[in-house]
Amino acid sequence: MPAFEIGLLTPQIVWRHFQTLCNIPHPSKHEQMLRDYLRQRALLRGLETQVDDIGNLVIRKPASEGMENAIPVILQGHLDMVTQANRDTVHDFLHDPIQPVIEEGWLIAKHTTLGADNGIGVALSLAVLESDDFAHGPIEVLLTVDEEAGMSGARFLSPSILNGQWLINIDTEQWGELYLGCAGSQDVEVNQTAQLIEAPPNLAFFDLQIFGLKGGHSGLDIHEGRGNANVILAKFLSEYLHNLDGHLISMQGGTARNAIAREASATIAIPINQFENLQQAIFNTECKWREKLQHIDGDLHIQIQKSTQNHQYILEEKQQNQWLQALANCPYGVSKFSQTIPDIVETSNNIGVVSIDQNAIKASIMVRSLVNSDAGALAERIQQHFINHNLQATLAPLVSGWTPNPSSKALACLQQAYRDVFGIEAKRKVIHAGLECGIIAEHYPHLEMVSFGPDIRGAHAPGERVNIETVEKCWQLLKSALATVPSKQAF
Repeated sequence: MPAFEIGLLTPQIVWRHFQTLCNIPHPSKHEQMLRDYLRQRALLRGLETQVDDIGNLVIRKPASEGMENAIPVILQGHLDMVTQANRDTVHDFLHDPIQPVIEEGWLIAKHTTLGADNGIGVALSLAVLESDDFAHGPIEVLLTVDEEAGMSGARFLSPSILNGQWLINIDTEQWGELYLGCAGSQDVEVNQTAQLIEAPPNLAFFDLQIFGLKGGHSGLDIHEGRGNANVILAKFLSEYLHNLDGHLISMQGGTARNAIAREASATIAIPINQFENLQQAIFNTECKWREKLQHIDGDLHIQIQKSTQNHQYILEEKQQNQWLQALANCPYGVSKFSQTIPDIVETSNNIGVVSIDQNAIKASIMVRSLVNSDAGALAERIQQHFINHNLQATLAPLVSGWTPNPSSKALACLQQAYRDVFGIEAKRKVIHAGLECGIIAEHYPHLEMVSFGPDIRGAHAPGERVNIETVEKCWQLLKSALATVPSKQAF
């Protein structure tokens, strides 16, 4: 358990629910325990619940007295969280609770992800269901599964489970901004059978590790040019391994397709007389990347140590070279900035996970774009890039972006609530990240949607934090907006 009670923070009604989310593990594809708990709690409060075939949970709360004719509103978030931990941290995300601390007004998980993405949105929605101190119309809370690992909850959402006309998504990470559009995405999956041969005699085996990078969200942080451990390792091996008469045995990097890889490792074999050359190559590479990343991601480390075991097999040389060249030369990072929305990335891609073991060569690459056709075009170009290197690559289904609707009445309601509560204008934004709004709109095209959230930093990486004050502001905004939702007759 955490060293303090998160539920003592203000507003307690919100933070108590976030405490629950910290206590009950809920990685992507393992949300059942949390979903069942929340459903049971809702039933005990006399609320109607429903779970669709993919596992999404809907909880319904009737309108308060006098608000029965208000436009019905859906509050939406996702149950799962990204699970990342520092290399020297032992944490079982399937069983261990998250243990945050408070630092200078922020709630932070120092060595793991916190789950503020999207636990705060879930907690705010659950607080609305529990609270009886403000007026509101009919409420539906939609809590989807698997948002972080493929958005299958939104993609396979039942087309008949929702009754609302407005949807408020609480899954963005910058207080003071209201979002009205987001990027779509498409994954490229590389999967090739590994061709192994017996290792020649007189080789020395070494484990190579890259660590110390910040990592981060592959959409929100991609414009910063942070180091990607997969890219750095692939470029190093592609440049030096052949010259060292070396061989690749295994390679692992990254843990999520939508997180910038913080760490990567490889086991290699070289003639023992090449060890000094290997050390020099590592030194040169570390100096080069440290200089390149010094103002962005300056804590890069490359470590080499003798492997604790000998290895019988190595990757066949031709396939090794094809793989390393394909990975080292694959497009990565920002492809294009928007010409119509200032300072917003339009199209990018992230080399999220790479793996070579005794069975297969794999890579998971995530393409994002504010323009669906551009996401598809870049994904196809990356697919062809790997095919040209004789590696099998397939495309996952395109996940649609959310087309902005500046005249949305739901947006106008949140804007007015912002003025009423805080006396300022909220900024209208489009985000280079995946929200579920666009996919949900495919099932429910009539919905008017808007998204907001508190200040969250470092989502998808250890050290993720949420600003405590902005959570309280989100609660005030949400209550004010729901209390002023107009009646259906007004439109």
